Amino acid sequence: MNFLSLFLGDITQKGYEKKRAKLLAPYVPQTQGRHLFQLRIVDCFPGVDPALQKESRTQMPVPSATPTSASSSSSSSSKFHRARSGGARDERYRSDIHTEAVQAALAKHKEQKMALPMPTKRRSTFVQSPADACTPPDTSSASEDEGSLRRQAALSAALHQSLQNAESWINRSIQGSSTSSSASSTLSHGEGKGTSGSLADVFANTRIENFSVPPDVTATTSSSSARMMNTFIRQKYFPPGVPVSSRVSTKIQQLLNTLKRPKRPPLKEFFVDDFEEIVEVPQPDPNQPKPEGRQMTPVKGEPLGVVCNWPPALEAALQRWGTTQAKCPCLTALDVTGKPVYTLTYGKLWSRSLKLAYTLLNKLGTKNEPVLKPGDRVALVYPNNDPVMFMVAFYGCLLAEVIPVPIEVPLTRKDAGGQQIGFLLGSCGIALALTTEVCLKGLPKTQNGEIVQFKGWPRLKWVVTDSKYLSKSPKDWQPNISAAGTEPAYIEYKTSKEGSVMGVTVSRIAMLSHCQALSQACNYSEGETIVNVLDFKKDAGLWHGILTNVMNKLHTVSVPYSVMKTCPLSWVQRVHAHKAKVALVKCRDLHWAMMAHRDQRDVSLSSLRMLIVTDGANPWSVSSCDAFLSLFQSHGLKPEAICPCATSPEAMTIAIRRPGVPGAPLPGRAILSMNGLSFGVIRVNTEDKNSALTVQDVGHVMPGGMMCIVKPDGPPQLCKTDEIGEICVSSRAGGMMYYGLAGVTKNTFEVIPVNSAGSPVGDVPFVRSGLLGFVGPGSLVFVVGKMDGLLTVSGRRHNADDIVATGLAVESIKTVYRGRIAVFSVSVFYDERIVVVAEQRPDASEEDSFQWMSRVLQAIDSIHQVGVYCLALVPANTLPKTPLGGIHISQTKQHFLEGSLHPCNILMCPHTCVTNLPKPRQKQPGVGPASVMVGNLVAGKRIAQASGRDLGQIEDNDLVKKHQFLTEVLQWRAQATPDHPLFLLLNAKGTTVCTATCLQLHKKAERIASVLCDKGHLNAGDNVVLLYPPGIELITAFYGCLYAGCIPVTVRPPHAQSLAATLPTVRMIVEVSKAACILTTQTLMRLLKSREAAAAVDVKTWPTIIDTDDLPRKRLSQIYKPPTPEMLAYLDFSVSTTGMLTGVKMSHAAVSGLCRAIKLQCELYSSRQIAICLDPYCGLGFVLWCLCSVYSGHQSILIPPMELESNLFLWLSTVSQYKIRDTFCSYSVMELCTKGLGNQVEMLKARGINLSCVRTCVVVAEERPRVSLTHSFSKLFKDIGLSPRAVSTTFGSRVNVAICLQVTCIPHWCYTQLREKIGTSGPDPTTVYVDLKSLRHDRVRLVERGAPQSLLLSESGKILPGVKVVIVNPETKGPLGDSHLGEIWVNSPHTASGYYTIYDNETLQADHFNTRLSFGDAAQTLWARTGYLGFVRRTELTAASGERHDALYVVGALDETLELRGLRYHPIDIETSVSRTHRSIAECAVFTWTNLLVVVVELCGCEQEALDLVPLVTNVVLEEHYLIVGVVVVVDPGVIPINSRGEKQRMHLRDSFLADQLDPIYVAYNM
Repeated sequence: MNFLSLFLGDITQKGYEKKRAKLLAPYVPQTQGRHLFQLRIVDCFPGVDPALQKESRTQMPVPSATPTSASSSSSSSSKFHRARSGGARDERYRSDIHTEAVQAALAKHKEQKMALPMPTKRRSTFVQSPADACTPPDTSSASEDEGSLRRQAALSAALHQSLQNAESWINRSIQGSSTSSSASSTLSHGEGKGTSGSLADVFANTRIENFSVPPDVTATTSSSSARMMNTFIRQKYFPPGVPVSSRVSTKIQQLLNTLKRPKRPPLKEFFVDDFEEIVEVPQPDPNQPKPEGRQMTPVKGEPLGVVCNWPPALEAALQRWGTTQAKCPCLTALDVTGKPVYTLTYGKLWSRSLKLAYTLLNKLGTKNEPVLKPGDRVALVYPNNDPVMFMVAFYGCLLAEVIPVPIEVPLTRKDAGGQQIGFLLGSCGIALALTTEVCLKGLPKTQNGEIVQFKGWPRLKWVVTDSKYLSKSPKDWQPNISAAGTEPAYIEYKTSKEGSVMGVTVSRIAMLSHCQALSQACNYSEGETIVNVLDFKKDAGLWHGILTNVMNKLHTVSVPYSVMKTCPLSWVQRVHAHKAKVALVKCRDLHWAMMAHRDQRDVSLSSLRMLIVTDGANPWSVSSCDAFLSLFQSHGLKPEAICPCATSPEAMTIAIRRPGVPGAPLPGRAILSMNGLSFGVIRVNTEDKNSALTVQDVGHVMPGGMMCIVKPDGPPQLCKTDEIGEICVSSRAGGMMYYGLAGVTKNTFEVIPVNSAGSPVGDVPFVRSGLLGFVGPGSLVFVVGKMDGLLTVSGRRHNADDIVATGLAVESIKTVYRGRIAVFSVSVFYDERIVVVAEQRPDASEEDSFQWMSRVLQAIDSIHQVGVYCLALVPANTLPKTPLGGIHISQTKQHFLEGSLHPCNILMCPHTCVTNLPKPRQKQPGVGPASVMVGNLVAGKRIAQASGRDLGQIEDNDLVKKHQFLTEVLQWRAQATPDHPLFLLLNAKGTTVCTATCLQLHKKAERIASVLCDKGHLNAGDNVVLLYPPGIELITAFYGCLYAGCIPVTVRPPHAQSLAATLPTVRMIVEVSKAACILTTQTLMRLLKSREAAAAVDVKTWPTIIDTDDLPRKRLSQIYKPPTPEMLAYLDFSVSTTGMLTGVKMSHAAVSGLCRAIKLQCELYSSRQIAICLDPYCGLGFVLWCLCSVYSGHQSILIPPMELESNLFLWLSTVSQYKIRDTFCSYSVMELCTKGLGNQVEMLKARGINLSCVRTCVVVAEERPRVSLTHSFSKLFKDIGLSPRAVSTTFGSRVNVAICLQVTCIPHWCYTQLREKIGTSGPDPTTVYVDLKSLRHDRVRLVERGAPQSLLLSESGKILPGVKVVIVNPETKGPLGDSHLGEIWVNSPHTASGYYTIYDNETLQADHFNTRLSFGDAAQTLWARTGYLGFVRRTELTAASGERHDALYVVGALDETLELRGLRYHPIDIETSVSRTHRSIAECAVFTWTNLLVVVVELCGCEQEALDLVPLVTNVVLEEHYLIVGVVVVVDPGVIPINSRGEKQRMHLRDSFLADQLDPIYVAYNM
């Protein structure tokens, strides 16, 4: 066989120098260009000094070394190697040659450093538990924790080498120290080299500005001058952007530096530009090793010997020893100090088991209705420190012919895996649980003293089995002991990789056969003493210590886990005291004994003939065995006594090494290539590599058994001789089924192996063991891992235990607890990703932890050639644990996926792990008119355009139509209907604080106009800023300006509590608009001139400020009338969501056209009332608040949105009280009511609020309709009468504030299919589901509801009369086809005239307000560009004209889209995905910075949940959007800025983040 390699021990001075020169060769100056050699790891044999072995140049097995040769080898090489002491952990298995090579590598690469950005953490966020509350290091008990005895030096050498390698992406040391300024921990950064350094310099000396394309208030002749002006305004009025020393920008630059390293493996160069994005499929490596051997043949174990005195059943053995050898000791239990406290004899065991059996069958119920009958299942609930009571209960059940199901004692309702245990109990039909009196008293109870109902458990009857509660059986009663058959004997529970618990049913014949096989393999003889450190309720602890014990009349000394915690050497002391022949241990027990060895040296292990290491199937057990032997060989331990074995719940004992003959050669070791193992192939590690795995054999197949190796995936095909596969066993001594799970049973317990052609090999069924391994020379069995620990990443298989071992080898003592590491994989983006979770020591510093994490990542990447997706450290004692203290892997994984792990440190590495992303899309250049077609896909035969009703064809008896100007309309109303109320203002209590009739409004406007002329000395055309809170004063000031011929500019007043943040915006608008005067109230005037205001802006440069509180009663001599309707009426200033301040000019003609369109669309007339809960400063909110009532004559009930903060009921109660049919609100108002009143519907009913009067509730917005919010609002308030059809939306933009508005009444615009059914009421807005992936390609593909990657879009209201829209390619300016995504262009009488700029140059007007299609428009229509992406779709509804209705769907703002990987993403889509990942995410916003996606989430839960969000956010964005998140920022609620319309101000957030002004809870930089 070519895969087993044995090494001998000598190295001469010449050989040493030769090897030293070879290893140091890459670092001498003459060969600087060469790469580092990777060093080989060689483990030594037991008893052999671990000096460097001579390198074997052959692949043939070499005879093993005897202890004599080993000692001579040690002495001959001692002068070249440091002395090694058995207790010095760090010195074991080290090599000076390796050390010198690492030192040379360090010297070579000392200058090439690259700092990794350390996460920013708020100091108060994570408080470690005190040290005394944390479990000490010796309490770990996971079987995977032998890492403390690893091949430490060789691995460390490899790690140091790779960590110092210039090509690695993580530097060995992170410079600087953790400091905290206001609230965050930061890092002194290393200096980047080369281009990255120059780039950092550029960033450091340049303010970060938003250089997006206008619309911009500062737009001038060229885009460069616009940018300059924008920069000037930002520097002058707003806090500076990114200072030179900004920590954030420096860290992001560090992150970019790390990401410049090439990924492994490289991406394939293919991508199909089609609807479906192509995910990179991992291609097989052409150089990967492939199995070359022949197909294996099943290996048979020795025949099971026929012994004349073996009993026909295990119960018969108990009866025999209990009646003939009654005084012989059977089981000894220890107290908490480790001293024997009670010995159970065979006589006592027999008599007490008999009493229990009789009680179970005859005393629990009545004679006619017994509680138990033979074949029923019973739970055995006994603590780990009471083996005596368990043994009595177990055999009592066997004698009663009921089936015992041993489980762990439940401690709380939330035990790890407790619910799954309950599922097992329920599926087994268990209604009875046996326990002890002490245990029963310790179970958690309710206030009534009853045992709590454990989560997921069936209702149980608890029976105490203490002797005093048992009934003695009559002399004539005897249990039914028949010969062992296939009937079930007991059920052993097993937890699967996914966390589900299954019951492995063991038949009586299997139980007996297994005891016989163990007796023969271990050569047990009557009266021997064995020391059992294992759990006696399952696995080897049960098989040896409870079952085989009785078969052979052995004496078992049971050492419970609680004793091991306090006295780790107790099992060694018991072996010494009882002269035990056999000891059953795990590697952790060997490790603990070595740790405590110094406490007691006078122990002897010479009596041991077998030290059975039951987790020898763990490939890392070899180092534990070697170290234990080297330490205790001087105490009499014989090398041949160490006997590893391999077990599984399904196949029971698979193989065990038989006790050796003194002086005989020791078994060899397989030194295997980890790279080969990852491909499932056995290869000897012959190259100078550090990625080698040394495994020891676990002996031969059990007597009477047969073993084969089958492929772990797919059909059970036999492996080749040099191939790794799953071990399958055929034997009478194995499990028979998973109880109640017939389907899974067939796949596990009834496996028929097949050959390469798929034909069955024989008809003997095998049982899958769940272990991975191979059969070596001499039919020795080698195990290299477990199926449950298998991590399949990109087609390569890795073992969780191997990853744990590598992590523990990285100087983990100071940072994490050994044995407290969980490694598992999660499925993210079509592949498995490795996650490592460890418990951090409370005294570990932030930098130590981060340094350890970064080293672990690099070590695993270097040794295993696989990236770690996430590495998390949690506080001590917080990981879910198994009953014996190990980490509950599946529960940990569940907590990770649910976001309830609560890490204190986390490092995500998606950039290095995720290598299957599709190649970035390359956009195709436009091809003129053919741009309607994309590739070979026709996007639609008709041009995507739609229009509202033609104003010319609408006949209305509108008396105001003859008036060209709004001022004329007001004067006419003041004369015709002077007392008609137009406005009514409410306060927070719902009472009317102010009203305005037509005449009152006219009179006050005249007085304000008079003041402007007299006090302000203003001329016609001067700009006047109106600074008022929402109310009627703002309206009167507006009309006063129009009467005086001035141009009003409405501005939101500054907030007195946050002047520094709000006043600069006011100042900026005042200067940009060149306002000659400010109209305001006395209160606000004082605020503008206050000392606090002076600290924010220069108050001396304010223009004339006039307060309008006390106006003189002076009549205006003449009301100004503009010479033409195209004259400017008012300026509309607004800050966009991209952070740009834009002002648009509205002419008198546009104002009249807009008011007329709204009047016709909404059927507004004098007798109507509408309720408005909007901010009145810009857009459609201003139009509805100030203009429409004057034009249409209806009464507007004004509700300032700020009043809802103190009275959430205000808006809804007003609508109900006044029986309002039409109401207008913003998304922020709707969200406030949904969140604040959602659980108070009954209170609303009690207040008499009824919304059945509402016909339309219109949400005013300049964005995509928020369908989920409107649906939630409708659903919540339907119980108080709100019609689900009432809620609708509007759509407007800067260039045209009202493009769409939901129809309320349609006397002319009639939908013929619905008219008869719904009368004059309009139809519901149409909704469609579109494919998100297609939207990224600027395409629209309709899908069915519930389709993956689907997005629900709602029509943005009906297009207003006189409005035409067309969908245009924003780059080519050519029209697009129907159902194709493009920019929405609009043509309308009420389109704005243009942008208001500082200079008078109007070059941008042509592009944004007066542009033409590049082709396809013979009429040469002038269009305005909205800056929004959308599409038009023809619906099934038909208009009165007989044509089908065209619906307009808005997708998002063009300026806000994120161009990533050649695709167009809308932030709201990513934010929606992120918001639903965790219950504690209150709000979310995304933006980009230097091509990195930054996600900011507001945490509404406790701060310990902050780090839970990082992997969840990364996962969901990767899964749903094919993007890797660069930075995750967790902040407090309310940090994400939102404007008055409820829109997120992402660019303001971006600036604040880069300026380090967010005070984040945590900032994670994903690698």
